[in-house]
Amino acid sequence: MKLDILAIGAHPDDVELSCAGTLAKEIANGKKVGILDLTQGELGTRGSAEIRAEEAQNAAEILGVKMRKNLKFSDGFFINNTAHQLEIIKILRKYRPEIIFCNAVDDRHIDHGKGSKLVSDACFLSGLRKIETTFEGNKQKEWRPKFVYHYIQWKELEPDIIVDISGFMEKKLDSVKAYKTQFYDKNSEEPNTPISSNNFLDSVTYRARNLGRIIGTDHAEGFTVERCPAVDSIFDLI
Repeated sequence: MKLDILAIGAHPDDVELSCAGTLAKEIANGKKVGILDLTQGELGTRGSAEIRAEEAQNAAEILGVKMRKNLKFSDGFFINNTAHQLEIIKILRKYRPEIIFCNAVDDRHIDHGKGSKLVSDACFLSGLRKIETTFEGNKQKEWRPKFVYHYIQWKELEPDIIVDISGFMEKKLDSVKAYKTQFYDKNSEEPNTPISSNNFLDSVTYRARNLGRIIGTDHAEGFTVERCPAVDSIFDLI
């Protein structure tokens, strides 16, 4: 199965919080979308790896993605080295996505910046034919995604691209709320975390509204880019 978009996150819920609206919109447009989680989020204060796996699957079903996999890298301790790069390369070569969404280039959680660089490096290396990989016993051909876009997370990074997600905000929020252990619940007895407050959950909406305000729509999501995007005509820009 070939994917149009593969969204990659260091932890289950990174993708939903940051680019689920864009994914939902492209799925509605007939694009094939997958999600790859690097870790199980096992160091998270609330919930457990097993519960997070169930929540991630529920979120995937809400969005309607074609596949979701977890590489089970060590939460908090994975590094950008050959072994980790090769595992991502195998996924890239199997699903051959045109576009990659991945973690913010700079963020509060150390895994986000690490994951961002790891995925970016793997995308480049995946296009080198002399790097040999096999998946499920089959030799793979090289593949390099055309575009790598970094979504925005905790820090208020200035976006290079803003995508209108008006009409898909509700689905984005539903996918976020699938992670019941992680986000605001007035009845929860779990310890408080930076993302468990009602203010944080509200921020998912007010950030989308503010980005929408900038481009004159109801809701939007922002991305940073590794190279300048090109258009065929200046009139292609809205």
